[in-house]
Amino acid sequence: MQSLVVGLGRAGAGLHLPVLAKARARDPQLFGGQDVVGCDPRRTPPQRPGLVATTSIRAAAGGLDPANTVVHVCTPPTERHAVITELAELGFRNMVVEKPLASDADDLARIIRVRRKHRLHIEVVEPWLTSTLTRKLIELTHSGPFGAPKSITIVQNKPRFRRSFAAPGHPTAFDVELPHGVALALRLAGAARVTHAAGADLEVDGQCCPRMGGADIGLRHNSGVRTEISSDLTSPVRERRVTIDFAGGSAVGHFAVSDDDDHSQLTLLANGRREHLVLRDDSLTEWMIQAYRRFRAGGEQTRGFNFAAEVVQLLSVAKNICAEPVVPAARTETGPVAVAHHAG
Repeated sequence: MQSLVVGLGRAGAGLHLPVLAKARARDPQLFGGQDVVGCDPRRTPPQRPGLVATTSIRAAAGGLDPANTVVHVCTPPTERHAVITELAELGFRNMVVEKPLASDADDLARIIRVRRKHRLHIEVVEPWLTSTLTRKLIELTHSGPFGAPKSITIVQNKPRFRRSFAAPGHPTAFDVELPHGVALALRLAGAARVTHAAGADLEVDGQCCPRMGGADIGLRHNSGVRTEISSDLTSPVRERRVTIDFAGGSAVGHFAVSDDDDHSQLTLLANGRREHLVLRDDSLTEWMIQAYRRFRAGGEQTRGFNFAAEVVQLLSVAKNICAEPVVPAARTETGPVAVAHHAG
């Protein structure tokens, strides 16, 4: 199958193109030997072997067979619906869409209608769900030696100053890292509702990027497990950590913090004993290969799409909780404050 990457920013050029190169090397029959086609009218395409750059989606479509092409939608969340609609009207049916699937519940509803109208097969990028670490954690929560899980804490921190100020493609901090965390929580503990949420502005040297400083969300799962997810986009360190407290022990997992390495780590603690594991975990490449196999198998895939839609719905609730406007009088003199907070 041939690949078209729409949007050649951080996600498209920085993640999807390198991962496609690795996936094509691992399974050349699945991906074929044709060059990857890329387009992004807002920036100069990167010069690299195996990439054919075009100026627009329509220009790219002229040289592709839609039935045998997978389109990677790597544009900002607020542009998802328009891009997906244009691609669908040009005949493309197989799409890999970056997370989150939509920026809010209204956009999600529009994407659902386009998907139904054109019978699209959409796979939403979620590498944590194919992670070796996640598989280990699922085993522990379902039938592990530590008993039933009681609570989950997910921390997703990284410094994100330059990108937030230079290219505000994400509406809030809820759209940056938290889609991974919410999806992981749902996979580990099942369906949930939002109990509380908070957000903060990003402020540096008199500059302010509203609602991009960080975000927190609390979930109560139908299973009784409670989850707390936090993301600080002003943190001086990068961290992607999940902690599960069980009745008889705990597990602390660390996902790879960037594409520089492909290993995760897991520490198990129980009865005064500690076990530490380092796991090979090239999760995005594995996710991409599995997605292309589902495209080749054909037919509508609803389970993964519905799961991604559930993530958007929970994030939309959290963002609505934090939708009150921030006024200067509400700030402290020591730094940014939470935009809003609600407990339920």
